[in-house]
Amino acid sequence: MFIEPHLGRNSRAEKTGWIEVVCGCMFSGKTEELIRRLNRAIIAKQKVEIFKPAIDKRYHDVKIVSHAEREIRSTPVNFANDILLLAGDCDVVGIDEAQFFDEAIVEVCNTLANKGKRVIVAGLDMDFEGKPFGPMPNLLAIAEFVTKVHAICAQTGELASFSFRLSASQGQVLLGEKDKYEARSRSAFVEGMKNR
Repeated sequence: MFIEPHLGRNSRAEKTGWIEVVCGCMFSGKTEELIRRLNRAIIAKQKVEIFKPAIDKRYHDVKIVSHAEREIRSTPVNFANDILLLAGDCDVVGIDEAQFFDEAIVEVCNTLANKGKRVIVAGLDMDFEGKPFGPMPNLLAIAEFVTKVHAICAQTGELASFSFRLSASQGQVLLGEKDKYEARSRSAFVEGMKNR
């Protein structure tokens, strides 16, 4: 389990920020972990601002909601640069579904961390084809802390790190839940891709 290096209110006086990335496949608990870390910062009486891509309305228009129905307030934004405008004087910035942002999210996270903010980012590391997803590889490269979480394979019961798309859609972005995706181990993912 990830334990924060600094939680106290006075830690911001050091002006040392950092970037944490929580990544993995669908149904691995990325958003659960993001919410857990943000709630700990709130308990520590830090100022927290939370953002998500405006296109993600699967569970709620405004809140970030996990598959287990845990939720936390957030601000939907259309562009990564909007986060810089809205973060204000907060101590901690949370960003969910980072893979849906353009490459500007990388510079946004760097800028926030350089201003002394703790930046916690969650997102899919791979798309439905098993390829690196959007800005996630670059976010992983610049992060001080990376946590890769795993789901359980719907086919084998093993650890899963791939998101297998059940529908025939070929677009990289297809918002969906268990009706459109399932978590798969490498062997089950490879087998499923062969059978397409």
